[in-house]
Amino acid sequence: MQAEQVGDTVRISIPARMTKVEEEHWVGVMVRRFERRAAAAEQDLAGRADALADRYGLPRPQSIRWVGNQLRRWGSCTPVDGSVRISDRLARYPTWVLDYVIVHELAHLAEPGHGQGFHALVDRYPKAERARGFLMGVDLSYGERA
Repeated sequence: MQAEQVGDTVRISIPARMTKVEEEHWVGVMVRRFERRAAAAEQDLAGRADALADRYGLPRPQSIRWVGNQLRRWGSCTPVDGSVRISDRLARYPTWVLDYVIVHELAHLAEPGHGQGFHALVDRYPKAERARGFLMGVDLSYGERA
């Protein structure tokens, strides 16, 4: 299977052996992937991370980037090298949810675990609890992960 963006159209090539149901499924998956990439491209992820780090007294990341392969996580970080990865699924959600996940990952740069110190850092973000609830609700709907 192949997919490419041609202007405003996503062109998808599908093997002839696929059933109509499989075809509909994979077309939907591929279109959502292109929509996420387009939405992510509109965001200044590094600028958001720097502004949030400054606002909430958190470390700035050495690098931050969108990734499309995190289907079970919203973000991840490697404290040793200061790198942060954010699931491109978040590009479709409200910016306050994206900001929460960035704050969560920045807090890991200071506190690698999920102890009290870590939660104290994350809870500096005023919409932390609301964002956690939003993400829990989305997580219950497996279809959102495609």
